[in-house]
Amino acid sequence: MTDDVVLRLDRVSAEDLYEVLRLLSEHIAAGAPIPELPAEADERLGRVFRFLGDSLGKGRVV
Repeated sequence: MTDDVVLRLDRVSAEDLYEVLRLLSEHIAAGAPIPELPAEADERLGRVFRFLGDSLGKGRVV
């Protein structure tokens, strides 16, 4: 058994994750404020984050 963690995402959640990582990196590099996500994307990414935290044994933080 390996220590791999595998996430299986629906396309919309995967696109949300891609966009938020891209936006974060661009805004951090530019020193610009990070925009707020639409509520639907925030909810989907919250579920992804909770699943990832559970998979890593980090517990619930959100």
